[in-house]
Parts: sequence; structure tokens; C-alpha cells
Amino acid sequence: MMSVAHPRVGSFSKAPWVLLAGIFCVAILPGAPAHGERRPVLAQIDLPHPYYFREMFLPQLTSTPSGVAWSPDSTELIFSMAGSLWRQKLGTRTAEQLTSAGAAYDYQPDWSADGRWVVYSSYRDDAVELWILDLSSGLSRPLTRNGAVNVEPRFSPDGKRLTFTSTLYERRFHVFTADVVNGTLDNVQRLTGERKSALPRYYYSAYDHEVSPVWTRDGRDILYVSNRNHIYGSGGFWRTAAAGSDDAARELHYEETNWRARPDVSPDGSRLVYSSYLGRSWHNLWVLPVRGGDAFPIAYGDWDQTNPRWSPDGRRIAFISNRSGGTEIDVLSVPGGAIEVLECAERKYRSPMARLHLDVRDASGAAAAARISITDAAGRFHAPDFAWIFADDGFDRRERPVEAHIFMRSARWRWTFPQVR
Repeated sequence: MMSVAHPRVGSFSKAPWVLLAGIFCVAILPGAPAHGERRPVLAQIDLPHPYYFREMFLPQLTSTPSGVAWSPDSTELIFSMAGSLWRQKLGTRTAEQLTSAGAAYDYQPDWSADGRWVVYSSYRDDAVELWILDLSSGLSRPLTRNGAVNVEPRFSPDGKRLTFTSTLYERRFHVFTADVVNGTLDNVQRLTGERKSALPRYYYSAYDHEVSPVWTRDGRDILYVSNRNHIYGSGGFWRTAAAGSDDAARELHYEETNWRARPDVSPDGSRLVYSSYLGRSWHNLWVLPVRGGDAFPIAYGDWDQTNPRWSPDGRRIAFISNRSGGTEIDVLSVPGGAIEVLECAERKYRSPMARLHLDVRDASGAAAAARISITDAAGRFHAPDFAWIFADDGFDRRERPVEAHIFMRSARWRWTFPQVR
């Protein structure tokens, strides 16, 4: 067990910082110093008001599950958790870690139809690149090296193509497509055009954005979310041919999607499921005919239900819920509506781990609350299994490879969590 004592420090007297580097190096961080080199996280995105896309659209580090993908046989899930990808069978309680590399955080997996490949977004080296994991060998390699923000990768139904959202062109979000050839990308093309709107936008760029692409089940068209022709909000649902440009794209449904719709098409190709907060304070699951029409809710609750993914057999929808206070994977039966929680009670790590017990006290020896940041030698952040993680909105690249992360707890508790060697 490690006991850390420190006095009140500056503006953090209510919740002082404890910074742990590795396991045995302990320092107190009184506040964020002012440096000329401090810049926003992912400063290559050219959009006003970064709060919206950073807090509601870009993947965030969580100690519990975030994005999720189904296995081709609908018996397993791969999901992001604690900055790594994990694999777990339905009906079990043990998750197996698939990725873990240096100061990198992996998100948004998608599983190919042949079961061999998993494509995902990886935040590292001050960019978000697409990576691909070969499940047969356990090895990962980069698909893109463009220094942009590349997110939301989705395989085509036959596994031969990929669509994704990227800021590669003019630092704004557009939809791209590419061919996938033996685990590499070829023929990368921008699908959606660069359009400057005449609408008097304030919260968003004058240029339209396009995000959250997904293939129709025949692989011919792509659905996505765009604010084209709208002043406010992240946009409605659009559909266009996967080949060529989006000149003939049409809007099939409009409501304010709040960056979190993340549509997914049903295996029979007739409907799409998405996350909506229409008329409510929370995001719940809704379905919509794939060519447009009336939308209706299929799951309810005074909590958020996001990132829905339809199982290949069409019998279930997996999604992320915060019903328990943190995040969890819930699985909805279709039809029927019964919801089961995928319990991740045990984590099977790729490399040996240690246990660190932390007891924070003030100068008089009394228990104290603290903002705690724990990183390993590579600069990767670690937190207890169910801690709520907060992140800074900028950082000095001379000091660290990524922004600082923290979790906050009352020191009247004693924390136990895995830590690298």
C-alpha cells in the first residue's frame, strides 16, 4: 500500500492533485502551468466551439466499456475499455484484453464478416489513426498515417471496403471510403463534398460536416449524419451511393442528433437503429425505416443508451448504457425488449499486472479527497476499474504525449486497481 501525504495547494485546496508516474515516483501537481506551447487536444480539427465535438462525438477514455462490435456469429463482443480493446463471450463474466501499446488509447472497433480482422481508431502521437488487428496472430498495424483525426471505421458487409469519418481534407469532418486488401487500405477517397453553407451558423462551421457513416446491407449505399441545409445542430440522416460523389445524396430523416445518433442498419436491411433524445432529457434507442419514414422508440429509461449495434443474426442490439452510473454494455432482445447486462467482473490482461493500494491523507494525517493521475513509464493513464475519468482540454506537447487524465475520489476509501510493471 502507498500512503501519500500533502498540504493544501493553491486553487486545488478542495481537491488537491496526486500525480503518480509508474508505481513508486510520487509528486504533487499544484496546478496547470501556463506555457506558450499549450494547445487544444487534437488541434488539427478546424471547427468552432470544440466542446461539442470533443465531449459528444470524439471517443473518450473510460474505465468501463464504450464502443462495441459483434462477432460474425453473434456470440461475442469486442469493445473499448480503459483505452484498450477487449473481447468477451455472451453469458460469461471475463473480458480478454486484445490491445495495449504505450501511450495509445484504442476505440470504436468493428469486426469483419469473415471474423479475421478488427478495425479500430487509435489515439496516439497527437492524432487519431485507423489500426487493424489480425485476430489470428494477435498483431495490430496502422491502416492510416495521415496525422488527421480518423474515427468511426465500418467494414462493408462483404469486408472488402471500409468507410470512416476523417478530417484529412481541410481539417473538417467528412466521410471517406477505401478498399481493404489483406489488412491494408487502398484507393482511399473522400465520398462527401466540401460545401460552404450560406446559412448564418454560429455554433458550427460555415462548411457542412458529415459523420457516423454506415453501409446498407447490400453494400451499395452509405448512410451518414450531416448538418447540410441546417443552421443548428449536428444534423439529420442522409443516404448516398457508396461509389462516386454525394451529389445525389438525399436527406431521409431530420431531427437534432446531438452528435450521438450513430446509426446501424438491421441485418435484413429494412431498418436502422440509432440513439435519440427527441423530446426527452436522455438518449434512448429508436428505429427508422432505412429509406425514411416514421421513427419510434424501442427502449426507454431515464439514462442514456448510445452506440447501438445490431447483431448479425438480427436477434439482439448491443449498446452502451449509463444506467448504473458508470458505463456498461446492455443487450436488448429483438423483438421482446428484454435487456441483459454484459457483466465484466474479471479482466484478463495481456501482460502481468500489479496491484496498487493508494491511501491519500493531508499534512495532519487525516483522510483527504484528491484528484489523482496515474501514468506508467510510457505515459499511459490508469484508473480503478469503475472510476469516472476526466481529461484536460489542452496540453503542452513538450511535457507529455497526450492530455492529462484524472479520477476523483474521497480518500476515506482505499483503492485497488491494476497497474503495469
